[in-house]
Parts: sequence; structure tokens; C-alpha cells
Amino acid sequence: MSIKPRSKEPKTPLEENNMFRGLKRAPHNLIEALRRVQARYGYLPPEGIKQAAEYVGVPFSQAYSVATFYHQYSLEPVGKYRILVCMGTACHLRGNDLNFEFLRMLLGLKEGQKTTKDGLFSLEVARCFGCCGLAPVVVIEKPDGTRQIIGNANARVLRAAIIKYRRQEAGGNE
Repeated sequence: MSIKPRSKEPKTPLEENNMFRGLKRAPHNLIEALRRVQARYGYLPPEGIKQAAEYVGVPFSQAYSVATFYHQYSLEPVGKYRILVCMGTACHLRGNDLNFEFLRMLLGLKEGQKTTKDGLFSLEVARCFGCCGLAPVVVIEKPDGTRQIIGNANARVLRAAIIKYRRQEAGGNE
């Protein structure tokens, strides 16, 4: 299986090696090596996990265990807009499970599917964002690295946000 970096320009073997530049080849650097792989490819493909494991000198199984333990990592490509639905206690009690199901249906995602077919949106469960007074909370991570925090989230507000981002991608106004 061949993995492709986010950049559309082809990478040379020298550039591949630069992914870990300045990172000491030591097992304690596994988390940083995985972070760099994900930053490069947008997710952690098996070949990327293998590259990180070999670089820091740990078995693939250990690297895979770390990659699946931490929520920050994704084993499949994520959408341009990453929608994170908080399921912390306050958000869960205030109905964010219903917001998650609403978004899943609105985006046309099947059970267990995380990213829309067009690659525009990913929908994920998240842990607490630390703004429980705004519960239920949904966060949309945008391509420019900023986040839209939607407090007191409900179907109307979530639908409007999805429409807004779809229009932006289609070249329309906000």
C-alpha cells in the first residue's frame, strides 16, 4: 500500500527522511513521531505507523497500540472540516448524543463511517472541551486550523453550520 502526503507535490526519499528531522531515535519519541506522520499525511496509515515505529525502534504493535489509544490520532483520512461532538458528562446529559445522530444522518454517514464520501466532513465523538457551561458543545475544526465552538448546540444551528461550510466550498458566500 502506498501512502500519499497531503501535499500534491511528489516527495523525494530525502524529503521523506526529513519528516523526523531533529527527532532522536529513541522509544520515548514515539508519540512525536506519530504526530509528525499524521501532520504529513492527515491521518496515520499503516505504512506511516510502521515508519514511525522503525524510526524510534519499537515494534509495530506498540506503535499501533499508542495510535489507537490516543484520541488525537486518526487511522483513516479525516475530512477537510472535522466535527467533534463532545460526549463528556454535561454534554451527554444535555443531549449531544442526539446531535451526533442528527449530524450523522445530515452528512449521510452510515453507522461506523467517519468521513463523508466527498471528504469534506468527518464526524467524531470527543471528550470534554472544558466549556461545560455551554453544553451541549460541538466543535468544528476548519482547514485553516481555527475552530468554531458551537455552544448550546441544536439541530437548527448545526444544520446552518454545515450549509455554511458547504456553500463556502462551492464558492458561495458565507
